[in-house]
Amino acid sequence: MATNAEFAAVIGYLERERGVDRETILQAIEMSVEQAARKNTKVSADFTVHIDRKTLEIKAWDLCPVSDSERGPGILTVAQARRFDPEAQDGDTVKVPFPAASLGRIAAQTAKQTIMQKIRDAARTNVYNAYKDRVGEIVTGTVKLMARKDVYVELGKTEAVLPAKERLPGEDYNTGDVVRAYVLRVQNESSGPAITLSRACPEFVKALFRLDVAEVADGVVEVVAVARDPGRRSKVAVRSLDPALDPVSACVGLRGMRVKNIVRELNNEKLDIVHYSDDPEAYVRDALKPAEPKTLRVDEAEHAVYVTVPADKLSLAIGRSGQNVRLASRLTGWKIEIAADEPIALGTPVIDTQTFESKRDEMVHRLSAQLDVTHEAAERLVDVGFHSPEGILEAEQAYFQVTTGFDEETVESIYAHAQAIVDAKGE
Repeated sequence: MATNAEFAAVIGYLERERGVDRETILQAIEMSVEQAARKNTKVSADFTVHIDRKTLEIKAWDLCPVSDSERGPGILTVAQARRFDPEAQDGDTVKVPFPAASLGRIAAQTAKQTIMQKIRDAARTNVYNAYKDRVGEIVTGTVKLMARKDVYVELGKTEAVLPAKERLPGEDYNTGDVVRAYVLRVQNESSGPAITLSRACPEFVKALFRLDVAEVADGVVEVVAVARDPGRRSKVAVRSLDPALDPVSACVGLRGMRVKNIVRELNNEKLDIVHYSDDPEAYVRDALKPAEPKTLRVDEAEHAVYVTVPADKLSLAIGRSGQNVRLASRLTGWKIEIAADEPIALGTPVIDTQTFESKRDEMVHRLSAQLDVTHEAAERLVDVGFHSPEGILEAEQAYFQVTTGFDEETVESIYAHAQAIVDAKGE
């Protein structure tokens, strides 16, 4: 067995590097040596190991019955027992010192393995306990390695993963880069605590506002909702609990410095900060900015808002690939349908009243059939801007996978179907 100095060095290392407290380590060693001895040597179930908490001296003993009439393994005569306890009598139980060295090589090896396992378990428990209450916080770490598109981030003495689908499109990382991310979830798995980070979730934007806007951190201004197209645009609804304070101005900051800091952290993602309102008409009107609706009609039964805009502003209201109206709908929780209030050009006799939502549904249905994907997958393709097989093939597969969040097998299948469709059109 190790000397006291060796024990002290090992225990000190485990405390510093693994974050396991001293008492946990010592208890693990005691229990492991006991289990090893019971398995590999002739000791009773009462065999005990104790480590002195100050000197780290290891003592071991077994409890042996005393009898002058019975014989058997571990049974002592009165004469034998009095070598350990001068007052021992027939029928007593005597504590017999057991030399640690007598445990043997096998016992020592078994003890070592058990000790390390218990220490690993304790370290994992410590990490889980340290991070399970930090879900919802922003942490800063260092990129340790890249595996496929996942980024493994070192957070002090533990490791977290930033999955491909939780990254911002276009962000590249190298070993040693500093990363700020949102703690999305912490799970206590058999292989250890799994900490998942995100830079793409709406909650990351909320957390950044808490860090950079004092009024949000103090609770005077509330971020009510966030609708996000990660890496491209977010709409943020805010309200103030102080009637004298404008929440949008507070979030923007002097000369826009507060919102600039947040935009910089989001890799120049555009941010629209709007006033939250309990009045759906006012809320939707603000959420559609920079577009200015001409009329709005709220249909409570359908939970929908019907909007008209000048014909020349229709594309602005809908946004590129429907982004503006889609984010406004997510932000407010209302279905928004937009139409032009007049013909697009003079002499046009009929107004095209087909809304973006219905056009979107058509694209989703068509892509689902063409690419042999589920309705949900087709919706995701349309929502991130892929509306046709030709458009999909124009994008590099790596970018496509990061943007959509699909796994490699799904991406390859989609590209194969898209290529087949394009090839068939060219014949």
